[in-house]
Amino acid sequence: MKRKIAIIFSLLLCTVILSGCWSKKELTDLAIVIAVGIDKTKDGKFVMTFQVVNPGNVAGATQRGGGSGGVPVSIYKATGNNLIEASRKASKKLSRLIYYAHTNLVVIGEEVAKEGINGLFDALERSGQFRTTAMVVVAHHHSAEDVLKILTPIDKIPANQIIKTVRFSEKTWGQTMNVSVGDVINDLASSGKTPTISGVEIVGGVKKGKRQANVQASEPDARLNVNGIAMFKNDKLAGWIFGETARGVLWVMDKIEQTDITVEWKRRKEAVAYEVVRAKTSVAAHMKRGKPSISIRIKAEGDIGEALVPVDFTDPMQILALEKKIEQTIKNEVIQAVEKAQEEKTDIFGFGNVVYRSYPREWKKMKHDWDESTFPHLEVNVTVDAFIRRTGLRTKPYILG
Repeated sequence: MKRKIAIIFSLLLCTVILSGCWSKKELTDLAIVIAVGIDKTKDGKFVMTFQVVNPGNVAGATQRGGGSGGVPVSIYKATGNNLIEASRKASKKLSRLIYYAHTNLVVIGEEVAKEGINGLFDALERSGQFRTTAMVVVAHHHSAEDVLKILTPIDKIPANQIIKTVRFSEKTWGQTMNVSVGDVINDLASSGKTPTISGVEIVGGVKKGKRQANVQASEPDARLNVNGIAMFKNDKLAGWIFGETARGVLWVMDKIEQTDITVEWKRRKEAVAYEVVRAKTSVAAHMKRGKPSISIRIKAEGDIGEALVPVDFTDPMQILALEKKIEQTIKNEVIQAVEKAQEEKTDIFGFGNVVYRSYPREWKKMKHDWDESTFPHLEVNVTVDAFIRRTGLRTKPYILG
């Protein structure tokens, strides 16, 4: 009798534990959103643009080796008073459930960024599907909708093109950075750092870039180009940083992996190319007579990639002189970046966090007017140690002076 009761109890327990299919969703019922764009209408309503994958067309294009398999993504958009409302209203245009688990990119329109991004990420963070590891970019001179509508070669899904470009550009060039939704939320919640986000722009005709013919030509009419870093003050877009100044930001943030530094030699500008292969930045805070200061120390190691003027690499004195020029070039980039941020009165580097970690009591007194009063006049000292590891196969030049 006891055995029968035990068997019945076990079967009842199994029915409770194994009933895990109640929330199932068929793959054919899902619209897989790979990227989301956020814009605003003139009357202040949110416009959400969804880049939805067409699985059959992506697979077909891969098999046929071109864009003849149909458009790999479809674009849908909806308007609402908030992001949740816009997302729900999109169901009127889609025959499938919107699925955010594979959303890897969020594009913010420049006008939205100017108005403020403080409330944009609340709905994304609360969602059980959306991942805060998704990359964030700001559309420069364009709307997020236009950026997501551009069809791209090589990577058939445009969102993947942007994501990979940002990552590889950060790794090999160092003038853009990979920023996630979680990073932006942490910066907004911090009193000692403001957000920085990479920009993406459209080069060429926007209307032609939306057509499939854009990926069927050897030179597309429109391209997506990752360029610049958006600086925010509190939650609003304060300005942009480009070129070597943008790289100065990454030097301070210890995000430089590889890059190329060109220096002057024998009165010729950009004569020698120095390829950075590894770098390390340390930032420390100091307090003297109640005033904070920041010291930045950068160690760089690299190779000589190119020399357009005669340089005798067997001469230690010439090697030393080149290292000094490289150090000064890196230092100038960092100083330009710091001065630009101080001009905009926004601590994009997180110097406030550094002061807080070292001097928490003093930070309590200055945190409320840090951006407006203390940071713009903050003393920042930069020290750079550059080392030439290798000079290539040729040590003596064949180029005539």
